Amino acid sequence: MTPDASSGRTDDALSIALAQLEIDAGHVDSNVDRALEAVEEAAARGVDLVALPELFNVGYFAFDLYARHAEPIAGETFTRLQDAAADHGVAVLAGTIVEDLAATDAVETPADEGLANTAVLFDADGTRQLVYRKHHLFGYESAESELLVPGERLETATIGGVTVGVTTCYDLRFPELYRQLVDDGAELVLVPSAWPYPRIEHWQTLSRARAIENQCYVATINGVGAFEDATLLGRSTVYDPWGVTLASSGDGPALVTATVEVETVEAVRTEFPALRDRRL
Repeated sequence: MTPDASSGRTDDALSIALAQLEIDAGHVDSNVDRALEAVEEAAARGVDLVALPELFNVGYFAFDLYARHAEPIAGETFTRLQDAAADHGVAVLAGTIVEDLAATDAVETPADEGLANTAVLFDADGTRQLVYRKHHLFGYESAESELLVPGERLETATIGGVTVGVTTCYDLRFPELYRQLVDDGAELVLVPSAWPYPRIEHWQTLSRARAIENQCYVATINGVGAFEDATLLGRSTVYDPWGVTLASSGDGPALVTATVEVETVEAVRTEFPALRDRRL
């Protein structure tokens, strides 16, 4: 992995790393090992938060393996990443993984049984700060909407003085979700994803639009790798509140780093107060 932009913690700022991982369908052990290596490398670079892609452990397009590799929130994958966060002193957005709702007893679930596409944000002490289950399930040539239960909770958490929200991949097409996060104080939205070719323009345009219209940082964390029916396009990116690209990657494994500054969010919203002019 190579850096795409310099990083470093300053006052009222959060240094983040987007771990664009090579994902092998169904190879959970090796995929999780790569995620743990990325957390260790990011921590060694001195970042404050590292974020992982959507379904980084099993692979988004490995639909027939979802049930076999589903875990509760207190399962092995999240537990290993929670321990890594505490061991390395770095906050971790753990992915997402396929969650077994019936086996989860740590937090409220949207259904008593079934599967969900679930991310957990741990702080640098390894404490769970929020759980996000993907709200909008993809139906276009995808089995996701047939296999998974949509999420209902939408939370924010404070990491290093920055208010952080989480959405997942297809959620990018539904701007009302981001409005709610901004109303809840979000200054940075992390978007773990499994975005495939050929929709590069959609990936870049939607992400930038969510940053511009909400005047917040948006960081999209994609995977890379080929599946039977799709290839992930990578291009993990950090956009600032003006929609300017701060750091980005190509379509290979990478660790994308940038710094998020609360003062920049405040300055943009003061200079161009579009959020104040909303009528809906």
